[in-house]
Amino acid sequence: MEIRALSVFLSVSETLNFSRSGELLHMSVSAVSRTVQRLEEELGQPLLERDNRRVRLTGAGREFRAYARHAIAEWQQLRRKLGNDEELAGEVSLFCSVTATYSVLAPILEAFRITHPAVEIKMHTGDQADGIGRILEGRDDVAVSGRPSQMPRRMEFLPLLESPLQFCVPAADCAVRDMVLAAGADGGDIDWSGIPFIVPERGITKEMLDAWFREQGLRPTIYAQVAGHEAIVAMVSLGLGVGIAPQLVIEGSGMASRVKQIPVREGLPPLTVGLCSLGQRLASPLVKSFWDVAGQTYGSSV
Repeated sequence: MEIRALSVFLSVSETLNFSRSGELLHMSVSAVSRTVQRLEEELGQPLLERDNRRVRLTGAGREFRAYARHAIAEWQQLRRKLGNDEELAGEVSLFCSVTATYSVLAPILEAFRITHPAVEIKMHTGDQADGIGRILEGRDDVAVSGRPSQMPRRMEFLPLLESPLQFCVPAADCAVRDMVLAAGADGGDIDWSGIPFIVPERGITKEMLDAWFREQGLRPTIYAQVAGHEAIVAMVSLGLGVGIAPQLVIEGSGMASRVKQIPVREGLPPLTVGLCSLGQRLASPLVKSFWDVAGQTYGSSV
């Protein structure tokens, strides 16, 4: 099997969209489709289920995806070894939230571009709560994430910075703001009874907030569960409830002036933000180089 064909299949297995993969690979949709069909014929198994509305992997497709990732990584490593290349070349797949691209990754990417100009960064963005899952599934090499309370054994975590987790309320006069002020926000001891919360629907900060609720003996009034800290800040700014978000997200959201951070006695601990990757992925010189540049960029202050 050709490495190029494996790369095409990997792209389709991730995007689940032939048109999108064609754009990313600079190929026509028909060429992408023919490549996948040839692989299916060679294997004697359908790798993808297709209908008019969606594309999804079959069981054989999921197994073949793991094989393709391994084969491509081995091929790239062999080329470097046989060619004795001094300059690294290839691709590193990253996952992070939109905010993290400029608040966390920007200095790393700049330093990495200078030291390894031939390495291509393949960036995917989304809810930071999905980062660890994508790493464990092998979908990306590296993800920006908060440090989990329970670290999966096969995953490595590189701490980069800490960001306080802030409680925030609408800055404009509204019913929610009045409720919080009436409940004692100025002194840090707040009666949260009846105050609506906008909370993360999943992820590390949800676990931290749930633990805080238990410690406070509080059964919160949940107005909404939201994917992504940026969306939480936006909903708070609209006067819909109280939310929590990392300081770096509030400052980078463009809505910092529309929310007000409030002091909370015995609040949440800061969120440790860093990179996570599978231990086996760090055996790749490409991934390890990115990891090392990140550590050098941020130092060992965390």
